[in-house]
Amino acid sequence: MTQSLKTLLNANSEFKAILQKTHHLNALQAQFILATPPYLAQCSQVTGLQFGTLSVATSNATAAAKLKQLAPEIVNQLKNQGAEVSGLRIKVQVSYFVPVLAAPPRQLSASAQHAIQQLEDRLSDTPLKAALHKFIR
Repeated sequence: MTQSLKTLLNANSEFKAILQKTHHLNALQAQFILATPPYLAQCSQVTGLQFGTLSVATSNATAAAKLKQLAPEIVNQLKNQGAEVSGLRIKVQVSYFVPVLAAPPRQLSASAQHAIQQLEDRLSDTPLKAALHKFIR
């Protein structure tokens, strides 16, 4: 007989408290993402809430400095979202993994492809012609 992990965790009082704290931190992280500029939210992680102070780990000192500068605005936005936050505590945690967001591949327009094809056709056999051929393929 199989049970879901959530059911098993809810059955034990110690695990249930951990599960509730995890859900609470996930909700705070979602609110933090909405209240923070995207370039700062992507390199930051909510690590806890204690006595109204939200602890946030960030991957570099530059992001930490900007978060400290924006802290009053972020706290106000979090309060507006219903979070019981009165301050931010920012920590630089160099070991914190920052996911690298891959940019979607860019596509050339039909007119750009046509112009490059025309240029390739006019060139003699050179490395530039080979590079242009590879580029438009």
